[in-house]
Amino acid sequence: MQAILPIDSIRFPLTGIGRYTYELARHLPDALPGLDLKLMAAGRFVNNIPTESVASNPDQSRALKVQVRRWLQNHSVLAATAKRAWLDHREKQSLRGHEDAVFHGTQFYLPRFAGPCVVTIHDLSVYSWAHCHPPGRVRTMRKGIENSVKQASVILADSEFTRQELIDYFSLRPEKVRAVPLASADYFCPRTVDELSTVLPRLGLQAGGYSLFSGSIEPRKNLEVLLKAYGMLPDSLRKKYPLVLCGYQGWRNTDVLARIDKAEKEGWARYIGYVSSQDLPYVFAGARLFAFPSLYEGFGLPVLEAMASGVPVACSNSSSLPEVAGNAALMCAPEDVDHFAELLQQGLEDEAWRESAREQGLQQNARFSWARCASETGAVYKTALYA
Repeated sequence: MQAILPIDSIRFPLTGIGRYTYELARHLPDALPGLDLKLMAAGRFVNNIPTESVASNPDQSRALKVQVRRWLQNHSVLAATAKRAWLDHREKQSLRGHEDAVFHGTQFYLPRFAGPCVVTIHDLSVYSWAHCHPPGRVRTMRKGIENSVKQASVILADSEFTRQELIDYFSLRPEKVRAVPLASADYFCPRTVDELSTVLPRLGLQAGGYSLFSGSIEPRKNLEVLLKAYGMLPDSLRKKYPLVLCGYQGWRNTDVLARIDKAEKEGWARYIGYVSSQDLPYVFAGARLFAFPSLYEGFGLPVLEAMASGVPVACSNSSSLPEVAGNAALMCAPEDVDHFAELLQQGLEDEAWRESAREQGLQQNARFSWARCASETGAVYKTALYA
């Protein structure tokens, strides 16, 4: 069987979809013996997967370029539409004569292709949480998703929550949509104090001395609730374990950034911005608690990354997060500030719960793997081929 996988999203530092595509490209050949996997980049067939060693440890200039590219994609409808049209044209040309292969669009979009197609729709936030996105991004992504849903032989979702959301929103036959969960990268794992000491001091962090949030600074992450809840903790507790936030600056975040700045001046929070892919696993493993009150997640990979790192988690019970966290995390409704403050305090102080949460979190993480993701994705390719 032949399959074609576009790898344009594999750009280091890897984000969620880039990580997903990278791990599929690595694991699919082993998961599906006899698979002839062809890779495509910029609309042309290529021989190799990009490797982290080529573009790892990006400096601030690299991070700034990523920020600028994301801003253009999110705010310029013309730029996004032109890029999509150009890529669609190149892919259409390259795909001629390959109609016996299964094409897998890993980031919402499918090109015009006469052969069997699989598309991964990671979430429907541009529909259900459209007000949390730049308008240009909403219009562009909706058009692409709607075309993909019509064209796809089979649709993949990262969670059962997103699968059901797709079925309901587009009135799809249930058998057309499959849920295949993601996994954390291998380098998210528990670390010793000695290991942590090689990275954390350089970032001004102390092992076990902070709570962590990781993700883009944008409305869907519900940081207003996180900051309000953390601000309700006893002053001595939040200064002993300050809240550290890391991730790209996203969009529509002026008020949140002002609130973070105020908390920094009060001595109980720090925003450290982008953290390199080399340092991030250590920042996770060094946290005393991971806090993630997100309003909506197609999968919620940071929660799994925290559990893989042996870090207790307090998160919201919204969307897909209960599937990811299982019984290992403290959870409450994302809008419940008072309850979330109680969970944060328990997560920081209750040693018996913390020890149990570490063990349960590692067990929960072990239920997910990229080998499993690739194997189940390969089974979907077979379904699409004979649909």
